[in-house]
Amino acid sequence: MAYEVTATKKRPQVFDTLVGQEFVVSTIKNSIEQNRVAHAYLFSGPRGVGKTSSARILAKALNCEKGPTPYPCGVCSSCREITSGNSTDVIEIDGASNTSVNDVRIIKDEVLFPPQSSRYKIYIIDEVHMLSGSAFNALLKTIEEPPSYVLFIFATTETHKVPATIRSRCQQFHFQLIPLETIKNVLKATIEELGIHAEDEALFWIAKESTGSMRDAYTLFDQVLSFSDGNITLDGILQKLGITGVDSINTLMTHIIHDESKQSMLLLEELLISGISVEQCIKDIASYLRVVLLIKRNIVNESILGMQLSSLNRDVIETYNEEQVEAALQMFLQLYKDVRYSLDPRFELELAVSRLMTLKQMMSSTRLVKHIQDLKLGLTENTVIPILQKEKPYSPPVAIKAEKSQEPEKLQEEIEKTIANHPDTIEIEEKEINMPLIREMSQQLAEQRDAVGMLLHQVIAVEYVKNLLTVIFSSEYAKNQAQEHSSRLAEIFLQHSGFNGKLVFEVEKKVEIEKQDSSDDIVSNIASLFRGEILSH
Repeated sequence: MAYEVTATKKRPQVFDTLVGQEFVVSTIKNSIEQNRVAHAYLFSGPRGVGKTSSARILAKALNCEKGPTPYPCGVCSSCREITSGNSTDVIEIDGASNTSVNDVRIIKDEVLFPPQSSRYKIYIIDEVHMLSGSAFNALLKTIEEPPSYVLFIFATTETHKVPATIRSRCQQFHFQLIPLETIKNVLKATIEELGIHAEDEALFWIAKESTGSMRDAYTLFDQVLSFSDGNITLDGILQKLGITGVDSINTLMTHIIHDESKQSMLLLEELLISGISVEQCIKDIASYLRVVLLIKRNIVNESILGMQLSSLNRDVIETYNEEQVEAALQMFLQLYKDVRYSLDPRFELELAVSRLMTLKQMMSSTRLVKHIQDLKLGLTENTVIPILQKEKPYSPPVAIKAEKSQEPEKLQEEIEKTIANHPDTIEIEEKEINMPLIREMSQQLAEQRDAVGMLLHQVIAVEYVKNLLTVIFSSEYAKNQAQEHSSRLAEIFLQHSGFNGKLVFEVEKKVEIEKQDSSDDIVSNIASLFRGEILSH
């Protein structure tokens, strides 16, 4: 007896064996029971999910000798002829190879003749979207008002290519992708019938790779079965088909998170030598990163992940945040597009793996801006701590804010009050205030990025007499800034010299004279350049 592939052998023959399409099955069965069968159906959906099988089951249900019935017997002559594909009243047409208007004209002529031995004459047109525009137009009148014994069933994977005029004349049913767990259970039942052994991880991998198509799952199952010698294992599949296993990617990512560049490159070399292509490595790493990203977002449904949770390295999930994993996934998706134009795809893969070493330090632009803002805020807060603290931690006091018009006497009172409220401040021995001390203070405050303390750079002289300190600045602007922040300057002098007397701010008169002289020189140079004359100052 000739060998029959599993997809053909396991093709559903009744509605109850059609998996993953409960809505379609229940609706069609109810319409048959209620004698509300339409004259045209449009079955759409991905490949290998049961569109053509459903059309044949519907044909058997309508033409069964015990029907119309939602449960065709499968043993009568009509059912057997439809199953074998040689029924004269159920005509299957390939829309991809019969696209012209002449092919449709033949159908228009045939519908005038009633069925020979069945209840209905049924036309099943597969890949109907491949018909030409003229062919669709020729069908319009026929499918809108066909004879009572004629039924049309159209199947397509691309509904949007079917004209709206055709769709509006049909009852439409959309077939969905079959869930991963459902495919896995069907494969498990199949291996039990065949009496072979298969690992659960291997069946899970086959179901994942089929991407929701039962026919693809059976095809891949046949291929795996041919080299497994009755024992299907995941390791055997990965080795024979040249696919990167989860364990290998786990090991690679472990080397990466521990900054083991040499080991990661050696492992990459082993994978490529074993026959795994660069493109397959990129796809497998991208799939792995996708799973990690979904888990970081609390998605743990294995049907969505396409990978078993127990096979993942928890250290990888805990090491990176969502933004970092998303950036890594984006990098490998872009890498898959770029390798086709690369000088050497292997170089591109090695570079991408090297870049993953710095993934832990990666930060998005949004997070980086926020981090900089937080740092600036922290520096600002540090500059307003007025009192020198002891080594033991404590809550720092609030800085005194002096107004421009605040008198030195009031300022002194507030400083003394602040010191009295915080007895745990360090008592500093009074030092002589001179210009070397001022330069030392300004240098220390510059290193601390203290904006107010940096005003001391503008001090050109000080006059220190008991409780009165006159600070002379080099410009009027510096003097005004000092008066605005007089309370902060008083705290600085208290911290660094022990001085707690009155502060007076002045500006050196000589500076204004120099500015005037400098201004006169500029005016004279301009007048000389243009051969002019200075009339007045």
